[in-house]
Amino acid sequence: MSITLAMASFFLIHFGLILRAILRPNREPASRMAWVVVIVALPVAGIVAYLLLGETSIGRRRVARMRAVLARLPDVALAPGAEAANSHPEIADRYLHLFRAGQSVNGFEPVGGNRAQLMADSNATIAAIVEDIDAARENVHLCFYIWLPDGNGLRVVDALKHAAARGVTCRVMADALGSRIMMGSVQWRAMREAGVHVASTLPIDHPLLRSLFGRIDLRNHRKIVVIDNHITYCGSQNCADPEFRIKAKYAPWVDAMVRFEGPIARQNQHLFASDWMAEVDEDITDLLRQDLPPGAPGLTAQVIGTGPTMRYTAMPEVFATLMYSARRELVITTPYYVPDESLQEALCASARRGVATTIIFPERNDSFIVAAASRSYYGGLLEAGVRIFEYRGGLLHTKSVTLDGEITLIGSANMDRRSFELNYENNILFCDPALTADVRQRQQAYLAQSLPVSAEVVAGWSLGRQLWNNSIAMLGPVL
Repeated sequence: MSITLAMASFFLIHFGLILRAILRPNREPASRMAWVVVIVALPVAGIVAYLLLGETSIGRRRVARMRAVLARLPDVALAPGAEAANSHPEIADRYLHLFRAGQSVNGFEPVGGNRAQLMADSNATIAAIVEDIDAARENVHLCFYIWLPDGNGLRVVDALKHAAARGVTCRVMADALGSRIMMGSVQWRAMREAGVHVASTLPIDHPLLRSLFGRIDLRNHRKIVVIDNHITYCGSQNCADPEFRIKAKYAPWVDAMVRFEGPIARQNQHLFASDWMAEVDEDITDLLRQDLPPGAPGLTAQVIGTGPTMRYTAMPEVFATLMYSARRELVITTPYYVPDESLQEALCASARRGVATTIIFPERNDSFIVAAASRSYYGGLLEAGVRIFEYRGGLLHTKSVTLDGEITLIGSANMDRRSFELNYENNILFCDPALTADVRQRQQAYLAQSLPVSAEVVAGWSLGRQLWNNSIAMLGPVL
């Protein structure tokens, strides 16, 4: 009788999870099907996998806390001086819909009066951040997914300790998984002892216990620097040496960061404040109420921050909108490409209507699973007329989109399901021919170190390689 009862109980659990996978809202049909197949084919392992990874829940308490924090944050567009700071810039009619799509994510309006500079390389970025920290007068805020206790990581640590010593309020936070080495080091404790306010995001101190209340692989992948409420950085770079010694065989990590000055910094401050207040019992909303400085001529920009507590379609919608808007040229760099169907179709449609469409991947990827899944899409892209290149000068980590020589999106979001559904990301969309030309020139430099991938090359892959790539891609909705 006990065996019969146990089997009946297992059957009910098994059947119940299948129903849950089918009925779960906000899930693509491909994802539902993939999870049903896993649960049916691997009854025990499938149940465990679904309980741990099947839903993008970060936990009810964390969701409630984040919503409460966002409700308390003031609208940056209502800050004193917002009108004078050119908060309603002129945008060509053909690009208005791009910024409306961006505004639908966080409510941030596009703001003008910004100055910006593309950093020369990773080391130049850290040098500029350290210089800005050394010149800070009021506050310094940093958020990184990976922060390593290496040369560049320790330069930032020293700058923060010196800033705190002269009375600057320094708040730094890093992802508990990505920056676990730094958080376990003496340097992290030294910052705290020097007066730097430190916090970890999405802690994983009790992984099994935490997995009962939400997925532990939902991470804060943002890279945010805000100094004196007026300077901010955005791009793909973590706080580490380009040699990235924890994965040295893929080095150097090749990143791109842009330094901004102007009202756009207040929107990145808003993202930082939401992350900080979700982890730390400290209200820093007054920083968002400070007067904005008088406006000056400058480029138009908009912050787009996404994450698992927001609508899951936000980031792919932004990418697809950019792709459908290109009229002459579309150039993309991304290390991780595991798209949903709508994004793959948007990229193919761009090439089919005559837009010069180019995408650059790294030749060697630090994730063999993502590399295989990415290459399963090569055939369809090439057939549509998309030019594919693989970068050979290291791990191309830059996430950038340029279109028609005027619009750029740069930030932390990859074109994969993890960035779409599981990670907190931050990006900046801007309209400026001069800065877009700089980003486009950087993309061209990547192309100069890349090899083209032809349809003949893909057709020549062995049957085993094709089977591997396509099989991994089928698990994309699960992974």
